[in-house]
Amino acid sequence: MQNRIHIQEGDITAMEVDVIVNAANPSLLGGGGVDGAIHRAAGPALLAACKVVRQQQGECAPGHAVITEAGQLRAKAVIHTVGPIWRGGSDNEAQLLGDAYRNSLQLVSANGYRSVAFPAISTGIYGYPKAAAAQIAMDTVSDYLTRHPLPEQVYFVCYDEENARLYQRLLTQRFPV
Repeated sequence: MQNRIHIQEGDITAMEVDVIVNAANPSLLGGGGVDGAIHRAAGPALLAACKVVRQQQGECAPGHAVITEAGQLRAKAVIHTVGPIWRGGSDNEAQLLGDAYRNSLQLVSANGYRSVAFPAISTGIYGYPKAAAAQIAMDTVSDYLTRHPLPEQVYFVCYDEENARLYQRLLTQRFPV
C-alpha cells in the first residue's frame, strides 16, 4: 500500500494530479485557508463552476462531496468536500470526517481518475485536532484502497513539516517497510 499512498509537504495547488480535494465550506464559494488558496490558484472558472453546483444542489453538507472543473489548476478536476467543525468529539465529527474522505474517493473512482491530492481536512479554522484527523484520513483512505483499484495514487499534501511528519509516521506504522 505504501506505493499508493504518498506524503508530501508543500502547496496542494501546485500538485500535478488528476484531482485536488478542496477542504470547502458549505457555500462552495471560497473562503480562507486551503479553500481560498485553491480558488485563487484556479481563477474565476472554479467559482463559476461552484455557483452552478450550488444552484443545482444547494449547500454542501459536512461529510458530502461534489466535483467541478479545475479552472487554471494543473489538475483535471476539483472535489469539494466539507469536513466537520470540531465540537469536542461528541457531535459525530469522526464519522463526518471519514465520510468526507470516503465520498471524495468515491467521486475520484466514479470519474475514472487515477490520482488525487488531499489536504488535512477540517484541521484549520474548523479546529479538528491534527493527530486525530490524520488518523481518520489514513485509516479511511487505506481501507478504501484495499477494496478499490482507483485511485491508483493518493497524496496527502501537508502545508507544514509538522503535519508531514505526522502523516509519514502513521503511514509507516500502518505499512511497515
